[in-house]
Amino acid sequence: MSDHFRAFSFVDRILADETGKRISGRYHIPAGVGEFPLSLVSEAIGQLAAWSSMAATGFEVRPVAGIAGRVEFLGTVKPGDVLELEATLVKADTEAVGYDGLAKVDGETVVRLLDTLGPMVPMADFDDPDAVRARYGLLTTTGAEPFAYGGVPGIAAERTGGTPGERAEGVLNVPGDGAFFGDHFPRRPVFPGTLLMNVKMGFALGLAEEIDGGSAWRPATACDVKLRSFMPPGEALDLNAEVESRDDGLLRVIVTTRKGKRLNSSARFEFVRLS
Repeated sequence: MSDHFRAFSFVDRILADETGKRISGRYHIPAGVGEFPLSLVSEAIGQLAAWSSMAATGFEVRPVAGIAGRVEFLGTVKPGDVLELEATLVKADTEAVGYDGLAKVDGETVVRLLDTLGPMVPMADFDDPDAVRARYGLLTTTGAEPFAYGGVPGIAAERTGGTPGERAEGVLNVPGDGAFFGDHFPRRPVFPGTLLMNVKMGFALGLAEEIDGGSAWRPATACDVKLRSFMPPGEALDLNAEVESRDDGLLRVIVTTRKGKRLNSSARFEFVRLS
């Protein structure tokens, strides 16, 4: 069975779409997956906004990850939860989609995206326009078959150096294959920016937990998230995480990735201390 619209698709149903302006939908997290990271909740919000922007531009272009001003991690999700998704678009044309969005579980917001911008690329370079158009038709009518997602492999960066509690260096080896590449994207496989964000957040959390004899911290926000280039299967990236500031309850860590000397991505993560 094809992985397209299964392995990395997180909208089961579009409930309403004021095309290019606002959209709502939902996604059932399969009960059988081991976990569903909050970065994939942000992916679901982005995918919902993408559907409205693609419909607004006649499915000639599609957005890819670019910039997120602020991602707020406000709650938790678990396998079996139903995500209630919303996005408000401030821009949707052939150049880019700009939007804010959120995801709720049982009426409580778990993730919020603010000031998000995704550049548009030619649809035909990445996916089959007819297949994407047909999928939109399915999502806006009967909805898609739920529970198709089977999870993603555990992906983590290898720590290679640094100063404990201050700075960490590492390497991320992007998998050479994986079911999610068949969905992201069929004609040009690209490592998802939200999976990269999850790796970077875990890498920063490892640095945070070296502070004050192993204090426990919880991710609260990701700010100034920028993805500057595509990451194909098999890519090797150098990571650097550095503590920017901290006090008793809040820790800020800047994480960058590079391909050689070229900056690939950057983000600032804020962690709050667990009592």
